[in-house]
Amino acid sequence: MGLFDRLASLIKSNINDLISSAENPEKMLNQIIVDMRDQLVKAKQQVAAAIADEKRLRDQFEGEYKQSQDWEQKAMLAIKEGRDDLAKQALVRQSEHYAHAQQLEMTWQAHQLETEKLKNALRDLNEKIEEAKRKKNLLLARQRRAQAQKRITETMSGLSEKSAFEAFARMEEKIEQNERMIKASSEIDEEFSGDRLQRDFKLLEKSAGSAGADAQLLALKQKMGLLPSGAPAEKRQLGAGQAPNEETVHADIEDVDDKHGA
Repeated sequence: MGLFDRLASLIKSNINDLISSAENPEKMLNQIIVDMRDQLVKAKQQVAAAIADEKRLRDQFEGEYKQSQDWEQKAMLAIKEGRDDLAKQALVRQSEHYAHAQQLEMTWQAHQLETEKLKNALRDLNEKIEEAKRKKNLLLARQRRAQAQKRITETMSGLSEKSAFEAFARMEEKIEQNERMIKASSEIDEEFSGDRLQRDFKLLEKSAGSAGADAQLLALKQKMGLLPSGAPAEKRQLGAGQAPNEETVHADIEDVDDKHGA
């Protein structure tokens, strides 16, 4: 069991402490897994040898029981033939083989119990190695995260007031100031170089162009019959959507009557 004790101590060791002191944790953990597998191979060999011994002991005590039975049969044959002297000698041999068989059987039973313990220990050992392999991957992932966090922390702590971030902020402020200066210079140029007058004329031309578009729209509506042709634009625009004035209607009727009376 010394081999299993040594291997159990290896598996139960604090791997986290080993990682913190190791220069290359991944290499170290891989080596631990390799060592575990080597120990597992040796343990399997020991268990196989114990199983072979257990089978040998079983064959021996079963063989002794068989010989005991054979000598008992020979003693019975000697009695039938009237050879009691041979029968006594055969019974002595039968007793010797029987006693030896009992001793071997007891030894086999004890060895069988130990062999079963070895088998169970081997199964547990194999499960622990598989668990160690899974734990290795988790530990390596944690180690990588810790190293990345450490690098980030060191980088951030190394940044002073004159860091790259503040340099970007100063550059942004400088660019914005340049933009404001360019806009101010443009306004000054327009004010004193006549560009403002030219811009005012452009706005006036644009307004005149809009009035021309209104006239074209009214002409198109007349063409489509939506407005009476020849009606003054101002009257159409003023009278659009309004009911006729009652006094104006009466005045028009009287004017018509006067014309017919004349």
